[in-house]
Amino acid sequence: MLALKLTLVPAFLLIVSMSGKWWGPSIAGWLAGLPVVAGPILYLLVLTHGPVFGAHAATLSLSAILASEAFNFAYAWTCRGRAWPLALAAGLASWLVAASALSFLPASPFWALGVALAAVLFGQSFLPRSGAVAAGAPLTRADLMGRMLAGMALTVLVTSLSGRLGAAWSGLLAVFPLLGVVLSVSSQRAHGSAFVISLLRGMVLGRFSFAAFCLFLSFALPREATLTAFVEAALLAMGVQWGTRRLTNAGRARTRQPDAIATE
Repeated sequence: MLALKLTLVPAFLLIVSMSGKWWGPSIAGWLAGLPVVAGPILYLLVLTHGPVFGAHAATLSLSAILASEAFNFAYAWTCRGRAWPLALAAGLASWLVAASALSFLPASPFWALGVALAAVLFGQSFLPRSGAVAAGAPLTRADLMGRMLAGMALTVLVTSLSGRLGAAWSGLLAVFPLLGVVLSVSSQRAHGSAFVISLLRGMVLGRFSFAAFCLFLSFALPREATLTAFVEAALLAMGVQWGTRRLTNAGRARTRQPDAIATE
């Protein structure tokens, strides 16, 4: 079990982080939206505490999309005029307030889904806008090691303390915005606030596949074998991620066509 805690999440983070170099930015962006951190942590929680505990944690992980959007919202608005330490402090404080409120939410998948969808709609409506293109940033060896070590630390923390934390806080902490923190800080330092805002706005695509993953687990874990439930949830998440990206690309193509015609 300890070997899984130390290697599972870092291995997923390594694959996602290097996928842009191996397979190109389109594959990297597609993989980045999948539950590469929360998924393995939830799996370890089920192995440790059983499927009922895991289903409860998955439900809170679904609602924790609200806390992630709270982090993005606070960081994006703060970084426009402040350095990254203040933006990070504002983002983490907002995440903690939102997560604390969510811990009192009824353990219902339908409540969690409603909260998650409302959070995504709010975030995309009120996040600041940016014309920067958040793609193609170089990944240094230090960045890669930092992501893997942070993923390892989060996994060990959540799974080791899950007995004391309970299913609710275990599920919430499984969705701690680990990649959001790392990417926001490194991007602001290297490319400025406009790049960060574009990056945070682009994260909305991953919310839908993540929501599908957690919602499926909350229903399937008490009824199916653990490995079967996670494989099916992962396939569903990949299908949703593929569908949302196709719809987004089609929408962008339609918006470019009138511009092209106007310039002819």
